[in-house]
Amino acid sequence: MTPGLRTCLFDEAQLAVLLDSMAEHCAGLLRGRQRVAVIGIRRRGAPLADLLTERLQAVHGMTPPLRLDLLVKRYADDLTLLHPETQLTEEAQHAALDLSGYTLLVVDDVLYSGHSILKVVNYLVQKQPAAIRMAVLVERAGRCLPLAADVVGTRLEIAPPDIIECHVPPFESDFRIELLQPGRAPPPDGQDHV
Repeated sequence: MTPGLRTCLFDEAQLAVLLDSMAEHCAGLLRGRQRVAVIGIRRRGAPLADLLTERLQAVHGMTPPLRLDLLVKRYADDLTLLHPETQLTEEAQHAALDLSGYTLLVVDDVLYSGHSILKVVNYLVQKQPAAIRMAVLVERAGRCLPLAADVVGTRLEIAPPDIIECHVPPFESDFRIELLQPGRAPPPDGQDHV
C-alpha cells in the first residue's frame, strides 16, 4: 500500500447512490436498443459493470445484456507507468465475437488520461458496433486525449501527484473512493481521514 494521507471521499452508501444515478442515465442511453453488450475494463471496471448491469435489469427492466470484460493495462494502481504503450489483451473467445449492430456500454472505474479508453474504443470499433457508450465511476481532471464519458458517477478536480483510488470488491474488502496524497503524512493518531 502506498504511504501517505488517505481521505475517504465516498463510502459504500454514497457509492450506492452514485451507481443508482449512473444506472438511470445508462438506461436512458440504452432504451429501445435490441442488442446491448456491457463491457467491463478489468480490473475494477468488471465488478462495476456487474453492479450496473444488476441495476439495469432489476430497476429498469432491461433484458440481460451480453457481458464481457477486457484486460487493459497501462498504469499500476498508484499511477506508475507499467507499459509505455497501453496494452489490451484479446482473449480467445473475443477474437471471433460478432458485435456488429450492438450498442456497447464500456464501464471503468476512473477516466484520467484517456489512454486506456482510447485503446478499448479502437479495438471495439473493429467489431462494427452500432454505438459505443462509456460509463465511469470517476472522471478525473487531467485527460490528455479528447475523450469524455457519457455517464459519470462523479467528477473530481484532483491535481497530480495525488491519486484517486477506487476500492471495489472483490479486489478490496470495502467499496469506497479514497484520495491518496503521497507527499503528506497521516495524522499523528495513525487514523486515516474519513
